[in-house]
Amino acid sequence: MSISYKNLSIPSLGFGTLIPDPLLTISATKDALKAGFRHFDAAERYRNEKEVGEALKEGMAIEGITREEIFVTTKLWNTNHRPERVKPAFEASLKRLGLDYLDLYLIHTPFAFQPGEEQDPRDQNGNVIYDHEVTLMDTWRAMESLVDSGKVRSIGLSDISLTELIPIYEAARIKPAVVQVESHPYLPENELLDYCKEKGIVFLAFAPLGHGIKPGPIEDEIVLKIAEKTGKTPAQVLLSWAVQRGTTLLTTPKTLERAYENFNIGILPQEAFDQINSIPIRQRFNGVVKTGVPGFIAKGN
Repeated sequence: MSISYKNLSIPSLGFGTLIPDPLLTISATKDALKAGFRHFDAAERYRNEKEVGEALKEGMAIEGITREEIFVTTKLWNTNHRPERVKPAFEASLKRLGLDYLDLYLIHTPFAFQPGEEQDPRDQNGNVIYDHEVTLMDTWRAMESLVDSGKVRSIGLSDISLTELIPIYEAARIKPAVVQVESHPYLPENELLDYCKEKGIVFLAFAPLGHGIKPGPIEDEIVLKIAEKTGKTPAQVLLSWAVQRGTTLLTTPKTLERAYENFNIGILPQEAFDQINSIPIRQRFNGVVKTGVPGFIAKGN
C-alpha cells in the first residue's frame, strides 16, 4: 500500500526508528522488515543511524529484499541549518546508514540552533541557543543542491506549520515532496492536510497513536467501541483511520508481534471513519512545532 504524488511513491505504513536502545533498534528494525514494512524513517538526532543501517542490511539479506524495494528517510538536525553544513551532515548520515543514496531527506524542524557538534546547545540558564544568522529558505536551497547531486531523490520538512510551509513551497525551486508532522484524531491538522493534497505533497503523520501517552486517542471511548465492533485493536483502528484519510504514517512497534499488528490493517466502515472524524478533543503531545525545543521539553513556563 503506497501513496503516490507526482514523482514520489512512498509506502503508506512507515517504521519510525526513534528508539533509545541500540540493540532494540536493531531487533525492532529487523522485525519490521519481516512483518512487511518497507518504509523506514531515521534521523541524525536519534543517534542510532548506524544501528538502523546495520539492521536494514542484515534484515534485507535474510528476507531477500533489494535496496530498491525499501524507502529510507533521514533528517537534518537543527545545528546543521547553515548551508555549508548541510552537505557534510547529509553525507555523514548516509555513511552511518551504510547507503549510497536516500529516498527522502527532511529538515527535522524549522528551528536553527547554534552550529556545532552539541545537538542541544544551551546557555548558562539552560535555554536553547538559536542561530539567527540563517533562514529556513537558506537551508532549503542547500537541500535542493543535494537533489541536484543525485544522492537523494526527494526533500521535505518536518515539525512545520502551514504558516511556515507556504512561503517555502512558493519560493522553492524543488518543491517539498513530504511534510512530516504529529497527527492523530486529537490533532488532525485538516487545513495542512488539505494544502498538501492540493499541492501534491505527501502528508506523513508521526505519533498516529498519540505517542502512547495516556489518556490519549488509543484510549478514546469512540476508538475503543469501534475496535470492539470491528474486531481490530485500538492501534489498528487509529492506523486505518490515518491511511483512509489519505496520509502516510510512522509507527514504532518494538516486537515482531506488534509489528504484524501495526502492519496488518484494513478499511474502516464509513460510519466508524466519520465517528473518529467527529471526535472534538484537540491536543498536541509534542510541542516542538511551537517551541523549537526537541522532544517534549517545554520552552519556559
